[in-house]
Amino acid sequence: MARIVGVDLPQNKHVEIGLTYIYGIGRSLSLSVLSKAKVDPAIRVKDLSEDEVRRITRVIQDDLKVEGDLRKDVAMNIKRLMEIGSYRGIRHRRGLPVRGQRTHTNSRTRKGPRRGTVAKKKKATKT
Repeated sequence: MARIVGVDLPQNKHVEIGLTYIYGIGRSLSLSVLSKAKVDPAIRVKDLSEDEVRRITRVIQDDLKVEGDLRKDVAMNIKRLMEIGSYRGIRHRRGLPVRGQRTHTNSRTRKGPRRGTVAKKKKATKT
């Protein structure tokens, strides 16, 4: 079982795809990590030797910010925007789209389910 930076990689996938299971690594970054570590991207994760896993881990730890550190940095950046009161920070605080999308008809994912309009009850007339 290949465990890199605290993440278990899926056994039956190519290493190129398996590395994308690590937060902060996509396809192109995965290929560059494998080329620096001198590992063939076409081999399966289960076929990696201990030495190859060690080389990949070393490249990732030395050159990249991934998993917990990256998540912490992203959260701190969002928190900073909210504290200084920027437009983007206000949108984050209100739970609305941050990057200029329209909200009149769309953005249900960000805003949540629709709140239905509540009809007023008619008052009973005295007779």
